[in-house]
Amino acid sequence: MSPGPTRGRAGQLGATLLRAWPLPAHADGGGKEVRGRVLVVGGERELAGAVRLAGEAALRAGAGKLQIAVAAAVAPALAVAVPEARVLALAETARGAIAGTGRGLAATAARADALVLGPGMERGPGLRALARRLLPRLPGAVVLDAGAIDLALLRAWHRLGQRPPAIVTPHHGEMASLLDCDAADVAAHAPRVALRFAREWGLVVVLKEACTWIAEPAGGLWCHRNGPPGLGTSGSGDVLAGLIGGLCARGATPAQAACWGVWLHARSAAGLQGAGAMGLLAREIAAGVPALLAANGPR
Repeated sequence: MSPGPTRGRAGQLGATLLRAWPLPAHADGGGKEVRGRVLVVGGERELAGAVRLAGEAALRAGAGKLQIAVAAAVAPALAVAVPEARVLALAETARGAIAGTGRGLAATAARADALVLGPGMERGPGLRALARRLLPRLPGAVVLDAGAIDLALLRAWHRLGQRPPAIVTPHHGEMASLLDCDAADVAAHAPRVALRFAREWGLVVVLKEACTWIAEPAGGLWCHRNGPPGLGTSGSGDVLAGLIGGLCARGATPAQAACWGVWLHARSAAGLQGAGAMGLLAREIAAGVPALLAANGPR
């Protein structure tokens, strides 16, 4: 059972709450097969670094195996940059966007314990076609990030007979786009917006801002306040999506992975020198996660 709201109040994310909600333990640390397989799909030609950020974060969260699928032109460079991963090349358009065919990728998704979909991709028909191919085969959870935060894609997911558990990670502007309203309206009613969206769509919502709200369909609601200002930087959301995906692959529930991921993301950033100010690089964030996991629960 998850530590949810008490007397109508949201749970405040912190070490005390999360230690009472421990991540799955693995005997003797567990081998890579036990810790689960993450598939990250995204990375158009000009945005391939996003999948590197997400994939490395998934490994830092303790996932055992990593596969990443990106536009064919950048796949060789990414295979060298992330030697821990198997890198799959996706057909692309003349402009470097992923074409959406995904031939052969459905079989890979069928063996994945978690899918992170959308980093480094623009929303559009190519990504929607990929989602329609991958999601029906997925045995684990999917994290919908960046270009996958798309109302048409969500509708396609919702129409599936057997839907994989989903976590969606919008900031206020992206949520406003989903709801066809102003970002100011989302900011003014963020906890209510997150909870209502989670209930109506049947997924976990991570509504990102300095105060981040996590909501689940059953009514659980959590808040993480005062994330370090340095988190407001390019690529930070890709790292968060990867952390959540890695925790799902290890066996955490979607709500648990979202809550732990948000806290680990913020605490690791806060531990970096100068993180309270501007200038933090997103690629620096995930390195502090293993120490936080070791200090706050099963490894």
